[in-house]
Amino acid sequence: MTYLALAGMFLSATLLALAVAAVLRRPDRSWWLATGLTAVVMMALTAVFDSLMIAADLFRFDENQLTGIYIGLAPIEDFTWPLAAVALISAIRLLGSPSEAQPARSRSRGMQGTPAARKR
Repeated sequence: MTYLALAGMFLSATLLALAVAAVLRRPDRSWWLATGLTAVVMMALTAVFDSLMIAADLFRFDENQLTGIYIGLAPIEDFTWPLAAVALISAIRLLGSPSEAQPARSRSRGMQGTPAARKR
């Protein structure tokens, strides 16, 4: 199995999870902007630090298993992992957050038992 096929399986699964979470929670434009910005930053960090680690000979790839496309010294296959991480963490965040459709009164009821609420 090539590096791209392996990474593609993980990326596909996490993108599916993100799609399901987005359909269920319907995030707004600012959420998508933050998620996109996070992905861009992760890609830039991957390009810099993977190139540095490859230049330092900390790890090597089987050239027969790569597509031959590089950004810096990092093979394009390495960039699927940060995208998968952003997709999965974003999906978990969406599914774990309280629904925006929930009435504010219901959400504040859950706060009654907290120490800050008891001081009032």
